[in-house]
Amino acid sequence: MLFSDVDIRALLASGRLNISPLSENQLGGASVDLTLSDEWYTVKKHYVKKTVDLSKTDFTQVMEKKQAKSITLKPGELCLGKTVERLTLAPSIIGSLEGRSRYARMGVCIHITSALVQPGSDNHQVLEIANFAPFSITLHAGMRISQVVFEELKTPTSKPYAKFGTIAKNQ
Repeated sequence: MLFSDVDIRALLASGRLNISPLSENQLGGASVDLTLSDEWYTVKKHYVKKTVDLSKTDFTQVMEKKQAKSITLKPGELCLGKTVERLTLAPSIIGSLEGRSRYARMGVCIHITSALVQPGSDNHQVLEIANFAPFSITLHAGMRISQVVFEELKTPTSKPYAKFGTIAKNQ
């Protein structure tokens, strides 16, 4: 069962869900808008137009961190963006990241495949942002570019992501 805004407020009040920072106007009918920070990861120039063997190369080798108020992506380019908000979910709550239609209609993909916010997470979300438009796009820190929806698991996980996730501890 997906949670409505009423349910999300109750989860926040009970402490089973924490989103920090959070303002009331980020809450939609069944989702919470998430905001881009000024932390970006872009492909190192050395890797552009090269073949990368995914069995031997990790994203941390290919991407470099940048702090900037904005970033411009050419058609076909990818970056990672980090949310301002830190999400803390109880072991019985799962989240799903979604793009916002206003940006999707402009050719922006907010997550390529990793939409899942694992139960028991306690971290900022990293978004895989790709430009599928035939024109360059500029993204700005502070844009509400994504939203997250929540639902209840039938039983709480025995492997909360904040404890068992390998990458989660650093986000």
